[in-house]
Amino acid sequence: MTDTTYTLGNELTVNRLGYGAMRLTGQPGNFGPFPNWDQGVALLRRAADLGINFFDSAWAYGPEFADRIVGEALAGREVVLATKGGVDKPEPGRIIVDGSRDALMRQIDRALINLRRDRIDLFQLHRVDPQTPIEASVAALAEAQADGRIGQIGLSNVTRSQLESALSVAPIASVQNRFNMQETEAEDLVDFTAEKGIAFIPYGPLGANPMQQGAKLAPREAIAWLLARSPNIVVIPGTTSIKHLEENWSAWDLV
Repeated sequence: MTDTTYTLGNELTVNRLGYGAMRLTGQPGNFGPFPNWDQGVALLRRAADLGINFFDSAWAYGPEFADRIVGEALAGREVVLATKGGVDKPEPGRIIVDGSRDALMRQIDRALINLRRDRIDLFQLHRVDPQTPIEASVAALAEAQADGRIGQIGLSNVTRSQLESALSVAPIASVQNRFNMQETEAEDLVDFTAEKGIAFIPYGPLGANPMQQGAKLAPREAIAWLLARSPNIVVIPGTTSIKHLEENWSAWDLV
């Protein structure tokens, strides 16, 4: 029988079907607040009521607005909240990558406020900064972990070599890279993280990469395929519809 849960960093046990909050921001380009704020709050609370207990967000979503709506909706609930830092979107069409200690500490402190938490369960480096060695970025996150501001450390958009460099500095609980039935370039990394006891959190689980051609995958089948692919995979489909949320949750029926 397929395991329905995974334990991040031997500490945070989550349902392997979670929720990704990237779409709970303004459009286009995920900039600004979600226009139907109360609807978004209701959707997040419905997700938690269904049994979803892992919610993934990021500083760059909005920026900050995804963290804010997640924090408002789930304040006081016993769920695992993850966010990401090291990438900022100060205005539409502009992306700043900054994995320096100062930038990460600033974003961590702000995320604590936005998420309404005393500790961020999982904080992930959103992208490796070409101007900052990944070891330095991870060392900053380890510092925040040591002082209690974050629980576990994760990485996003990394290679195996970068992951190995990060592991030389601190334990890594998760890797979040693009992976789905159509885009399987991360196959080896899925297997490597499974061997290391690291969660693999595929983003773009339903395909439909806007930069590539290809039909969008059938949601339930795509989610079920990922859940069956490896026991360390934690899937985070995003939606703004309670109907689609409930359909996504029913993917467990296919596993």
